[in-house]
Amino acid sequence: MNYLNIKEEKLLPVVIELNTLLAEYHLYYQKLRNFHWNILGQNFFDLHEQFETMYTDARVKIDEIAERILTLRYHPMSNLSAYLKTATIEESTGKLEDREMIAETLKAHSILLKQMGKVIEKANSINDEGTIDLIGAYVRELEKTSWMLNAWNKDKKGQLNTASMI
Repeated sequence: MNYLNIKEEKLLPVVIELNTLLAEYHLYYQKLRNFHWNILGQNFFDLHEQFETMYTDARVKIDEIAERILTLRYHPMSNLSAYLKTATIEESTGKLEDREMIAETLKAHSILLKQMGKVIEKANSINDEGTIDLIGAYVRELEKTSWMLNAWNKDKKGQLNTASMI
């Protein structure tokens, strides 16, 4: 039964991009666990908690992405070796300073957002509203988290763009 009302052959490009996003999220998740376990210094309490919040969120998204792939009637990628081969997010050492951890996290966010754009582009081309809705919400959430981390990492003298102010 085709409950999706989308021809199966049209779904494959969406599933490929979703599986790539799934791989990226697995590496991102592990990066956050690494940082959570290895944070030291004056910002320990804040960042230890923030990294835990973020990896908990990533774990939920990993499951939702895999379940979306299953909803589209394909098997999700599920091997660590495949994730490492597919993802462009790289593993990190646990011996980074707090600002370096945030910079690495923001770099991973950039990769995730780029991949989400690819998923949305493919889903949009076949009117896959379920995938568009799921990933669109992820984009909004990750952009907000990125803004907050970027603000934390900025020099206190830094300013935002004032071009729109009257």
